[in-house]
Amino acid sequence: MYTPPEQAAYYLNGGIWDRQTLGDTLRSAAKHAPERIAFVCEGDRMSFGELDAKSERLACGLRALGLQVHDRAMFQMGTSIETVVALFACFKAGIVPVCSIPQYRELEIGKLAELTNPKAYFVQADAGGRFDLAKFASGMSERHQIPHLIVAGGAPDARGHALESLCESTAEFSALDTSGEFGCEDVVAFQLSGGSTGVPKVIPRFHAEYQSHVRSWCACYDMRDGHVGIWALPILHNAGMMFAIVRTVLFRATTVLMPQWDVERYFEAIEHERVQHAFTIGPHAPAIAAYPHVARHDLSSVRSLSTLMGAEAIERATGMPSINMFGITEGLVLTGTPESSMKARHGSVGMPCSPYDEVRLLHPGTDEEVQIGEAGELCFRGPSTLRGYYAAPEINAVSFTPDGFFRTGDLIRAAVIDGQIVYRFEGRMRDNINRGGEKFGTEDIEYLIARHPAIADGKVVAMPDPIYGEKACAFLIIRDGHKVPTVGELGEYLLAHGVAKFKLPERIEACDAFPTTRVGKLDRAHLRATIAGKIDEESVH
Repeated sequence: MYTPPEQAAYYLNGGIWDRQTLGDTLRSAAKHAPERIAFVCEGDRMSFGELDAKSERLACGLRALGLQVHDRAMFQMGTSIETVVALFACFKAGIVPVCSIPQYRELEIGKLAELTNPKAYFVQADAGGRFDLAKFASGMSERHQIPHLIVAGGAPDARGHALESLCESTAEFSALDTSGEFGCEDVVAFQLSGGSTGVPKVIPRFHAEYQSHVRSWCACYDMRDGHVGIWALPILHNAGMMFAIVRTVLFRATTVLMPQWDVERYFEAIEHERVQHAFTIGPHAPAIAAYPHVARHDLSSVRSLSTLMGAEAIERATGMPSINMFGITEGLVLTGTPESSMKARHGSVGMPCSPYDEVRLLHPGTDEEVQIGEAGELCFRGPSTLRGYYAAPEINAVSFTPDGFFRTGDLIRAAVIDGQIVYRFEGRMRDNINRGGEKFGTEDIEYLIARHPAIADGKVVAMPDPIYGEKACAFLIIRDGHKVPTVGELGEYLLAHGVAKFKLPERIEACDAFPTTRVGKLDRAHLRATIAGKIDEESVH
């Protein structure tokens, strides 16, 4: 859903939105700093000039295949320079990436394909570990009639095209002139949001608002032209797109990419590349804080490390100025700044980045605001706020207040620190699970569990985990005469039905019945409290 024309004009005329497309922003960076390194990845280095030229050739190659403006392209690629090139080629050609991840399987990719009707499928063959991702993508392309399969990092089958070959096949080319075909107000990418439906919801992000959103966020960290950042997470996530893709071209910055997480190499890269800005979430934060050899590394270049959890522990252990923050793909970032007091940086997730973002905390299920110090549902609106999920009218009907504030389902508490209102994350109202930054709902998993021959019914809830934040726990009611399946047996069953591995329950609790609320509804909060209590007891003994 597009921003209403009069509102878009206000943002553009007021300088709140950027007027360039992301492809043009790369072209500008290449013109002004062609030799500057844009991306570093496992020894490979690519300058802005090289990235601009290679992505331009690939954009021409995609057009030569017959792909058109506003066609969608499924992406299942890793954190690599090949992914960067493919993304910018799409941005330049007006093709809309559907930002999937290598961990998705038949269930997620199938439903996303049905929803977005992609005309191309980009896959990185070496991003799936032992899983043959290229073969999987070929099968899904055939099943869902996706005409063009484009493979990086491996040889395609007879149906596919090698990404490198598409780049080289257009050695003689003229830069695409798309000024009359699409502009800064058009969709640049489909991002995904984990939701209670079990399958991600599709979030359109736009050239103009996406860049302004990143600019306002990075301004909080005093980001400067040429500053070096490091990214060791999935690049196709919204946070990856913001920090590793958009930030790089906006600030003509260098980004160090780490396809595989390794805490020692992370510190080595910070030292070697003189990293100034870092970002981390989920399981990486405890590993950074627990790294035993910090003293071996010169970390003096680091100006800020932002994290969704664990800033205090990281700063105490490493000395790097660390900041807790909150981000949501639907269009809001809350954060402190390096100049904020430690109480604000570590004891809250900060404040809105943009002065045009409005935040309300409402009593759940109402439009009534809570008092400062009282937890309420985070609701917001602003220049980057989602206007509506793609092709989801039923969800959109309940996702906004009457005056256009997006309802997040997250519980937040406002506090006053150093004379300024800041926010503290309290938890979620909905039943999503956030496993190390991968958010997912439980509806589809529960549907499959209930079809297992040994299980009468099953409910899946989040359980606390010191590394990943949360993992999935399955409460099962077993049919008479059957045994409780092991975690491994249940996992094999779900994998066989196309569920992504990171969604699998990692603990099973057998029960005779599920708790209910006073009005007879399933009491998921009671289930979460039950497993949390058991884990607490086990940690004591």
